[in-house]
Amino acid sequence: MSTTSTVSAAPVKGGAQPSAAAAAKRKVRKQAALQWAGRIILAAIVIGGWQAFTTWGIVDKFFFGQPTGIAKRLVELFQKGTENGSYYADIWTTVQEALIGFVLGTVSGVVFGIALGQSRYLSGVLGPYIKVVNAIPRIVLGSIFMIAFGIGTLPKVLLAAVLVFFIVFFNAFQGVREVDPNILANAKVLGASELQIIRHVTVPSALTWIIASLHSAFGFAIVGALVGEVLGAQKGLGLVIKTAQDNFDPNGVFATMVVIAVIVLGAEWLIGKLEHRLLAWRPPAPSEVSSL
Repeated sequence: MSTTSTVSAAPVKGGAQPSAAAAAKRKVRKQAALQWAGRIILAAIVIGGWQAFTTWGIVDKFFFGQPTGIAKRLVELFQKGTENGSYYADIWTTVQEALIGFVLGTVSGVVFGIALGQSRYLSGVLGPYIKVVNAIPRIVLGSIFMIAFGIGTLPKVLLAAVLVFFIVFFNAFQGVREVDPNILANAKVLGASELQIIRHVTVPSALTWIIASLHSAFGFAIVGALVGEVLGAQKGLGLVIKTAQDNFDPNGVFATMVVIAVIVLGAEWLIGKLEHRLLAWRPPAPSEVSSL
């Protein structure tokens, strides 16, 4: 009797698990569909309202542009370029400056953040100087770099690197300070060297903080490159925006802002993929939700 009930109960239990998994997948797909629907509706309201208000004259399109004019200007920029040459060359110039600055700022921020987070002495000596440099307005740093290195690529890269450095540095520093002291003590008891502790305990523990900082860091790298180009450049999207501003061309300004937004969103997507790959070992926290 007991054997029969056990055998008959097995298929029910086995069938319940796939059913629950399928229901969970359907729920995730439904949530994703609702999110995309909300995004599309919001975009339609904003763009449609913008177009309507400028058409009706409620908002002056001379100052604020118009969605149809922005779309037309985008086509012109990609097809005909700017007065300084190819629009593709301007995009590549800004992306190149931002990428180099992003890499330099990230590497230096991680190194200094881990070093100062590990050493109370170093953090005590260098901490005040880092805070002083961080307090300097970025536009002033950009002007200093421009005077020192001219209007070439280097000052834009340096400005982008500085903006990225402080974001990554403070996150890496705090991530190191948040490492569980009990884990560090156990690693030392087991005979781990200082380098092994950094490699296998400190860096993995701080990695969540570091990766989180990268999501906003690339946007700041783009900002640094753009600010440098506005101050002085021969190529780049910042120069395109400045030229459009000088020519009272709001459609050109907004068109280039659309391109910048696409670049940043693409970089954000790639960083998200990198995050999933590097943090695959970490169990998801209860507070974590699907990325927006």
